[in-house]
This record gives sequence, C-alpha cells and structure tokens, in this order.
Amino acid sequence: MRPARRDAHPKSHGCVRAEFRVEADLPERLAHGVFVPGAAYSAWIRFSNGNGDATRPDIRGDARGMAIKLTGVPGEKLLPSERDATTQDFILISNPTFFADDPARYATLIERGTSKNPLVAASAPLALGWKGMMIARKMVAKKISSPLETRYWSTVPFSLGSGPDRQAVKYSARPCTPETAPIPTKPGPDYLREAMARTLAAGDACFDFLVQPRAGAWMSVEDSRIEWTELDAPFVKVATITIPRQVFSTPAQDAFGEHLSFTPWHALPEHRPLGGMNRVRRDVYEAVSALRHELNGAERREPSGDELFPSPLPPQRRQLP
Repeated sequence: MRPARRDAHPKSHGCVRAEFRVEADLPERLAHGVFVPGAAYSAWIRFSNGNGDATRPDIRGDARGMAIKLTGVPGEKLLPSERDATTQDFILISNPTFFADDPARYATLIERGTSKNPLVAASAPLALGWKGMMIARKMVAKKISSPLETRYWSTVPFSLGSGPDRQAVKYSARPCTPETAPIPTKPGPDYLREAMARTLAAGDACFDFLVQPRAGAWMSVEDSRIEWTELDAPFVKVATITIPRQVFSTPAQDAFGEHLSFTPWHALPEHRPLGGMNRVRRDVYEAVSALRHELNGAERREPSGDELFPSPLPPQRRQLP
C-alpha cells in the first residue's frame, strides 16, 4: 500500500534546508573527512519521531531523530551502490545511548515485538536485559517542546580519520541556545511540526555539531548501551549547523523528504561506522530503503543541494564559498 513508510522514524516533523560550516580553527587531530577547516556544505535535515506508528500524537514520549545529509561532498563513499554520490550522512537521536548492545539481542526484540501472539509480543522488552530495558524506557518517556530545541547524539561510534592516526568518536548536535519553550497545555497531535514551523517562519535556528573523541578503553566501541560521559571525554565543537528562515511544510518539500534515504554507511572512509550495531545497520538500512522505494515506485537518488521548492517566503539561500 502506498505510501510505504520507513519502518522506524516514519513520522517526519519536517525536512529543512540547512548549512553546515566547519570551524576555521579546527584542531588538526579532528580535521578529517568532511571536517575541513572553514569548509561549508549545503544540507538537508529530516526531524522525526522514532515510533513505527506515523499517526502517534507527538505528546507521547518517544525517541526523536535528526538525520543530516551534507551535499557537495567530494570523494569515494563506503557503499558500493552510492560510491560516486556527493553526499555524507550523520544520523542522531535524542539519547546518548542505545538500548541494544548486540545484533542478536536486537533481532530477538524485533521478532518478539512483531509476533501475533500477544504473550510473546509483551515479552519483547525482556530481550533487552535489565540495562537495555531501562535505557529504552528512558528514551520513549521523553517529551520535548520542539525538535529545534533538543539535543541529539549518534549513540554509536565512528572512526575519524584513516590509517594509524584514526580514532573512535561519537557525534552530537546541540542547540546553540539552551532556552526551551514550554510544551503547549493542549498540544495537537503534530505540535512538534507546528513548533518548527513557527520558529523558522520568524527567523533562523542553529546547532553546534560536536565530536567526542574516545578517552579510554573502557569506553566500549561494541556496547552502545555504555555512555561515554562528557566528564571523561569532552565534546569538541567542529561545525555550526544553521537552518535559515524558511517554510518547509509544502507538499513538494514533504514528498522530497520522504524520498530521501539516510544511513550511517553513506559516508567517506574517514567516517567509517564502528561496532556491531552499525554493522547490522549497513545491510538493514540498505534493504529497507530499496524496498520502500520499490513499493512507492520512486527512484532512489541522492540530492544535489540545489533543489528548489515553491515557498510563501522569499528565497533566503546563502551563498557558500
């Protein structure tokens, strides 16, 4: 049945145009891949809810997603099917850790959760173990006032650089200002999209994009349930994400966002995903995206960054150097 939606994060709050500008004075140890000091990239960012029910009201707690796609990125990419694409993805959610620590445990969760036997389905959380259940409970209990006022994390690690000097890192996107608006007293089912629309109709929004270098062997690369605490491993700002004033809630731009695919493996070798959960994501994300596009009769195509959509606001595109 069309439209076929994503199996996870199907409800989009909006797909917005953005600019990703790397710090000019970036330390040499962090200047790898797209992190070229002073470089700027146009980008598309999709904000979403994690729950598989796209009709679920926003006021119900959930994990929120921020999927970033940089455009104009030269260099050969990791995925053979998109080797020559000029884009780079970063996928973040609103929690610093993930509830599953290995592919087998995650597979058991999905198998039980999709069972037609209600007793089996009810036992699905037990597959995560006590620690995983507590993380999942925290993730799905969180309520936010706006996707533009929320912090996001990669939860899983990535390589930064190549060769003997490469290091394991995690990513985070933090709103430039800590202020948050109150959640509406009587929120509508799509109040997060409405909050984004109000903010971007009035002006720009921005995030600091941060890198957290691994500081010790106890910071597990394989177990995504273990948080790399900021006290032990501080985050370092590497770029500023600016989301300019715009109207994004148009049929054409919504359709464009739905056709986009995001995967942590759509990346330069200097940003290679690490750990078991990332290895699973490589095949699963690719297969799900291919099936979704096939069911929708849509072409899988990476954006150029030059896409234009009719908008009630005058164009505000920034010229990148």
